[in-house]
Amino acid sequence: MPPSVSHIRSVAEAYLARHPGERDSLSVLFAALAAAGDPTNRKTFPAHVTCSAIVIDGDRRVLHIVHKASGKLLAPGGHNEADDRDLRAAALRELHEEAGIPPSAVVPLSGFEEVPLDIDVHAIEANPSKDEPAHHHMDFRWGFLLGAEHVVTLQEEEIGGYEWRSFASAASPTVRSKLALLP
Repeated sequence: MPPSVSHIRSVAEAYLARHPGERDSLSVLFAALAAAGDPTNRKTFPAHVTCSAIVIDGDRRVLHIVHKASGKLLAPGGHNEADDRDLRAAALRELHEEAGIPPSAVVPLSGFEEVPLDIDVHAIEANPSKDEPAHHHMDFRWGFLLGAEHVVTLQEEEIGGYEWRSFASAASPTVRSKLALLP
């Protein structure tokens, strides 16, 4: 069963307890949670929940992958699936699928075991080939430390490459600002 509305709301409220100034930027999320429909289903419009893994290696670099669909350099992540038990599990599944890094190779960032490092709401362009209108992704970005050196094995049908970037050059400005606060 996918993550429940109550689980998503609880995680979002725990996040906002740390970042109260971001409540307005998450209004789309709370509207989606109050609406009918499954907010984790990729066919729920105008917005649905996605999950990403912000993976940090021993050199304080962040893993980025090239998503072929968008051509963008992003954290591993994507849509929830019916058997994801919670949001963090969805991020770990996506990490394993897209970069070949198993959940056993990472540990949650200390202090971020139950709370994402970042939640970002961003617009997605319409995709007529998938019969998807323009919509929003409400991306729960979970922070993980890579426990040991691990070979990145890309999901070639969806991923076109990868790179490790310093905190200061992380692709997402909101992630970049939160990484700058880590000890």
